[in-house]
Amino acid sequence: MTAVASLHHPLLSKGTRLFLRRSPLPLAPDRLWQIESGVVRTLAWLDDESLVTLGLWGPGDWVGAPLSNVAHHHAECLTDVKVRSVPIGQWAPNPLDLLRRSQRTEELLAIRSYRRVEMMLLKLLDWLGQHFGRNTQNGREIDLRLTHQDFADLLGATRVTITRAFGQLERQGLVTRSLHRIVLCPDRTWHYEI
Repeated sequence: MTAVASLHHPLLSKGTRLFLRRSPLPLAPDRLWQIESGVVRTLAWLDDESLVTLGLWGPGDWVGAPLSNVAHHHAECLTDVKVRSVPIGQWAPNPLDLLRRSQRTEELLAIRSYRRVEMMLLKLLDWLGQHFGRNTQNGREIDLRLTHQDFADLLGATRVTITRAFGQLERQGLVTRSLHRIVLCPDRTWHYEI
């Protein structure tokens, strides 16, 4: 792989671009991106210099500056991403796309509202498994290569707190981890109690 953040390929349709994992997705006030493959995180830097994740988006979802009123709004590719650029004047969203965006935003807001970080993390892992995971014989596998800092940014916690919470969930047999994969153990996550 090259260090180039955006790749142009001769077989891509007009307006379609590839971006490498962890590269920024440029946001313009007059354009939107529709994700064709991969996962994009929208985020913002707050006035106190803290980072907040606004959402995680996958195939079929729309991202772009016109969809947010939050200052210092950015987008980052969590995986290699293929997106299609659409001028805002030509955007004709399906109402179901907007409904799904609203629902996902509310789901993440609810997850961040749990009082215990372990419960927030478990609910977030379940949410990631539903939206971006796949079933395996060992459980629901999430292969997004998220760091503990990424989870901390998603949940408004510290990296150290997330590391401890992962340790607790692993000791209880609720999740297993190897390399960059996390597997939710299916029979146990629904009976979790702190």
